[in-house]
Amino acid sequence: MSDWLSTLLLGLIEGITEFLPVSSTGHLLLAEHWLGHRSELFNVVIQCGAVLAVLTVFLRRVTDLVLRWNLPENRDYLLKLAAAFLLTAVGGLTMKKMGLKLAADPGPVAWATLIGGVAFLLVEYLLRNRKPTENVTWTIAIAVGLAQLVAAAFPGTSRSGSTILFALALGLSRPAATEFAFLLGIPTLLAAGAKEIWDFRKEGTAHEPWSMIVLGSVVAALSAFVVVRWLLSYVRSHPFTPFGIYRILLGTAILLLIRK
Repeated sequence: MSDWLSTLLLGLIEGITEFLPVSSTGHLLLAEHWLGHRSELFNVVIQCGAVLAVLTVFLRRVTDLVLRWNLPENRDYLLKLAAAFLLTAVGGLTMKKMGLKLAADPGPVAWATLIGGVAFLLVEYLLRNRKPTENVTWTIAIAVGLAQLVAAAFPGTSRSGSTILFALALGLSRPAATEFAFLLGIPTLLAAGAKEIWDFRKEGTAHEPWSMIVLGSVVAALSAFVVVRWLLSYVRSHPFTPFGIYRILLGTAILLLIRK
C-alpha cells in the first residue's frame, strides 16, 4: 500500500476515534500492524489535527469562557479545567521520565478495550434511574484529570472514554461529561503535540516526511469535525451503551485474532 493511502487511512481512523469513547491510540496501534508502523511524532501530531476540529465546534463556548472569565460560573469552570489539565501534565511528564511508552503489543490494547466496554455497560446500568447533575464539581474535575493518566498508561483505555466514564460514574450528565472531556482534550492534546515536536527538534528523531504528517492531520481534522458534531447531538438523548458493546466485540475479536 502506498504511503499516502496508508496515511489517509490512519488520519481517518484518528479523526473518527479520537473523541469517540473507543480509543484512538488503540485503533492506531492495531491499524499499524497492517498499514505499517508510524513514529510517535506522527501519532501525536495528527491528534492535534483532530483537536482543531473540537476547537472549531466549541469555538463559541471557548470564546465565552475566555472573554467572560470574570463571571463566577466561567471562572469556576476554567479553574477546574486548569486543575484537571495540570494534574494530567505533571502526571504524564512523570510517567514519561519513568520510561513509560505505548505498548506495540495488541494484547493489552485488546484487554483495555474489552474491559472499558464492560465498564460502560455497568455504569450505564447503575445510573439508569438516577438523576444526573449538570454541575462539574471539584471531585469530578480531579477524577477526570486522573482518568487521562489512566488512558495514557494503558493504550486501549481511551482518553475520551475514561474521562467520560469517570464523570458519568460521579453523577455528571452525558452532555456535560462529554463537553468537559472534550474541552479538556484541547490543551492536553495540543501540549502533547508541542512536547513531541520539541523533543524531535532537540533529538533529531527519525520520522516520516512532514508532507505525510500534514496530510494525516488534515484528514483527522475533517473527520473529527463531523464525528464530534454528531456525538454531541447523540448524547443528548442516548446512552453510551452501544459504544460499550462495540468495545467488547472489538476487544474479543482482537484477542481471537492474535491467538490464531
